[in-house]
Amino acid sequence: MNVLPNLVVMISGSGSNLQAILDATAGGRLPAEVVLVVSNRQAAYGLVRAERAGVPTLYFPLKPYTAADRSREEYDADLAGHIAPYRPDLVVLAGWMHVLSPAFLNQFPNRVINLHPALPGAFPGTQAIERAFAAYRRGEISHGGCMVHYAIPEVDAGPVVAQAVVPVEPDDTLESFAARLHAAEHRLIVEAIGLALDRQEQ
Repeated sequence: MNVLPNLVVMISGSGSNLQAILDATAGGRLPAEVVLVVSNRQAAYGLVRAERAGVPTLYFPLKPYTAADRSREEYDADLAGHIAPYRPDLVVLAGWMHVLSPAFLNQFPNRVINLHPALPGAFPGTQAIERAFAAYRRGEISHGGCMVHYAIPEVDAGPVVAQAVVPVEPDDTLESFAARLHAAEHRLIVEAIGLALDRQEQ
C-alpha cells in the first residue's frame, strides 16, 4: 500500500485555496493528504473548512510573542517545532500573511512553497491584485497572474514552481478581475503541489 505524501497547509484568511486543495485530494486529482492546517488568525474561515474535512488544525498567533518582546525568529522556530511531528513532505503557504524567516524555512529545506497573486517579479507583498488592476488602468500592463514559488526569506521571491497569466478584460472591474484570478489560483495551487512533490522523487 502506497503512503500518500503529507501536506501541511498554512492560511490566514477564508481558505478558498485550501478548499481547492482539500477538494483535489478528496477527489483523487491530487495524490496527497492534508495532515494539518495552521492559521495565525483565530477567526480565519479556513480553520472551519479544515475541521469540516476532518483535518487537524493549529491556531498559532504571533501576538503573544510580540507582547512578550520575543523575536519573529523565536516564533518561527516554535511554529516549525509544532509542525515537524506531522512529517510534512510539503508545507503549502496558501494565503499565509507572515514572511517566514530561516528559523522556519531551514527546518523544511526545499519543502515550503508559497502562492502569490502576481507573476514573478511583479507586485510583491500585499494588495497585489489591487495594484495590478491599478497598473492596468494606467496602461502599464495588459494582464496579471499568479505564481507558486519556493519560499525564501525575501518577500514573494524564490524559484518558481508554476505560474499562470490572467488577462485583464476591457470590461473588467476590480471584482471581476479578482474573481478570475482567484479561480486561476485554485487551479494553479493544485498543479504546483503535484509538480513540487514530483521533483522530490527525482
